[in-house]
Amino acid sequence: MSGGSDYDVVIIGGGPGGYAAALYGASAGLSIALVEDDALGGTCLNRGCIPAKALLQTAEVHRTANHAGDFGIVADGVSTFSADWSKVATRTTGIVDRLVGGLAGLIKRRKVDLVTGRGRLTSSGGVSVDGKELRGKAVIIATGSVPRSIPGFEFDGELIVSSDHSTRSSSLPERVAVIGGGVIGSEFASVYTDVGVQTTLLEALPGGVLPIGPDPELAGILSRALVKRGTKIHAQAMASPPEKSNGGLVLGFETKDGSEKIEVDQVLVATGRRPVTEDMGLTEAGVRVSDKGFIEVDTTTMATTKPGVYAVGDVVDTPGLAHVAYAEAIVAIKAILGENPLPVDYDRVPWVVYTHPEVAWAGYTEAAAKAAGYDVVVHKHKFAGNGRAMIIGDTDGLVKIVAERNGPLLGAHIVGPWASELISESYLAINWQALPEEVGAFIHAHPSLSEAVGETMLALTGRSLHG
Repeated sequence: MSGGSDYDVVIIGGGPGGYAAALYGASAGLSIALVEDDALGGTCLNRGCIPAKALLQTAEVHRTANHAGDFGIVADGVSTFSADWSKVATRTTGIVDRLVGGLAGLIKRRKVDLVTGRGRLTSSGGVSVDGKELRGKAVIIATGSVPRSIPGFEFDGELIVSSDHSTRSSSLPERVAVIGGGVIGSEFASVYTDVGVQTTLLEALPGGVLPIGPDPELAGILSRALVKRGTKIHAQAMASPPEKSNGGLVLGFETKDGSEKIEVDQVLVATGRRPVTEDMGLTEAGVRVSDKGFIEVDTTTMATTKPGVYAVGDVVDTPGLAHVAYAEAIVAIKAILGENPLPVDYDRVPWVVYTHPEVAWAGYTEAAAKAAGYDVVVHKHKFAGNGRAMIIGDTDGLVKIVAERNGPLLGAHIVGPWASELISESYLAINWQALPEEVGAFIHAHPSLSEAVGETMLALTGRSLHG
């Protein structure tokens, strides 16, 4: 592309925030240039959300196949199943390739100019790509994030790896240590445990699994489920840099109970992600960046401190979720169009952890609601009594709803089968500040997992059926 091209919007980064801004802006009639120096779709599509969930689905099929006898299905000559990880990797790559291809086609049909190269802001507010300058009436920065490393655990892609490595690996370790019990670490622990890998999970904070975010009761149910399936979990564990051994790596760690050493084939570091904002000319252009590397924005418009420059997704200090990036992209485009957008309500966004069992939540936890000064009432409904859960053989978990006494719903927390899909109804109700009796009046199909949500809402009215 020749230099000096003019656009309504130039977007740096082709991940969820960037391509969502491009597609939404183009559908509003804006001329868009989308700059990406790697694969279209960013981390989420190529190395994160999509391939990770493909691996989790493989783990679910593996788990189900090995429990087929529970459903009266008797294997003829085969009693157990194993995972061929090279074929798993091929399947995962196929899913990613189809989605990337579809996205590329959509970008082309919307007449978005896809520019290959590394974008940097110029002091005048333009975007330089390999020496050529793109000029836009507005610029959106959506360069995403990369795995965060810790001292002594530098990634080599084989023995010490990040989630980016693990989602696209064609081989499976026999023994793995996962450092970090957050969303990423918990999901990989669930995958590895289900496909037969000896898995040790080390978390520096109390609790061990999902120490920050969900209601502790949900995290406890997930922790017990992982331990029951074979995961070894150590909370308040501080790991020392591993040493090579004849059998792999020796990893030492300290807990409140003392010191311990384990030998593993691989260490997966899952201690979070950091924003990609270095060497982009941000400070020189007048874009303020925090000490942690996040771009500072006005979240009502996603505008940075440089007029005409916006930022969305993992480069801003908001929940690092693809669907949040989508929402922020829409806010930014609407602001550019002068439409006074409704800002993202970060306190109520839906969160999902795709472990087994799945964990999902939106809004206040019970503790957070009380801390905020609400007089709360809480009701729970276990999947153990749900007919559909019994039918599919997955009864571990519960629905927990938090509401203001004589007031609206404040939070919904689900751990159990298909929590990722069940949270949507509660998310809508919480954002609309619905009353329990309003949602309790909804009819849920029988038998269905969603009945557990309906039963919990009904119980908040002071009357119930099965609860």
